Amino acid sequence: MQSDGSKDNGSKNAASKKKAGQRDLLVARLRGLLADEPVVREVSMFGGRAFMVNEKMAVHASKDGDLLVRIDAADDAKFSDVPGASPAEISPGRAMGAGWIRASAASVADDEQLRFWLDAALAYNRALTDKRGREEL
Repeated sequence: MQSDGSKDNGSKNAASKKKAGQRDLLVARLRGLLADEPVVREVSMFGGRAFMVNEKMAVHASKDGDLLVRIDAADDAKFSDVPGASPAEISPGRAMGAGWIRASAASVADDEQLRFWLDAALAYNRALTDKRGREEL
């Protein structure tokens, strides 16, 4: 509390702006990397920005700069061992399930690592959408 009795929200607001800045930088980087994809749509969800490729979520930039990555559930253990990766949680202590990985903001700070995760998500996305396309024939 401040001396006049009001709440000091300055530090809370500053932290919130920093997180939004991290998310916005990640979103801009993802836009650049996805520019050549033919069908990309952005959707606001979970306080961040999801990137739908061929109408399926590939990745999500969270409000704190972490990256939610959708991968093949069969590859979950392999990707969980990557430094900075952990099982994604829908809420604290409640896992989203196999095939959803959270890559920490620090682990996607450089373009090579971000590309690694995006490539993993796009490989699974293509497997899903190619399969769907063959089923519709």
